[in-house]
Amino acid sequence: MKVIETFSPQETLEAGKQTGAQAAAGQVYCLNGDLGVGKTVFTQGFAAGLGIKEPVNSPTFTIVQEYEEGRLPLYHFDVYRIGDIEEMDEIGYEDYFFGQGVCLIEWAALIEELIPENAIRITIEKNLEKGFDYRKITIEGAAE
Repeated sequence: MKVIETFSPQETLEAGKQTGAQAAAGQVYCLNGDLGVGKTVFTQGFAAGLGIKEPVNSPTFTIVQEYEEGRLPLYHFDVYRIGDIEEMDEIGYEDYFFGQGVCLIEWAALIEELIPENAIRITIEKNLEKGFDYRKITIEGAAE
């Protein structure tokens, strides 16, 4: 387990960038944390670490957003609004999860039963006692 403490959105972005730089084909990253904790900022850094230059935002109206221009394809899932686990089947999630790209899934706990055993789990937490922008980023799994 690896714990990273950040004290600004820029540091959270950088933590994401370092994680993305180490990502390998076929890895699935599960990103969990409360609303407003910095999951999208971390994801933007993660994409930058893969060499993706285009803007990365949460895929609000689709479940998955594909970014093909980096050193590996990035499949960015946001399952926050998923109504039924069958929606994942409809988009062919297995092709993403077991493909040659890297998957990063925001709100992954909502589809826990589909997550591969070897997934890398990232939890971002706030602690207001340590400051408004403080984040504790815990990474568990293969990318430690």
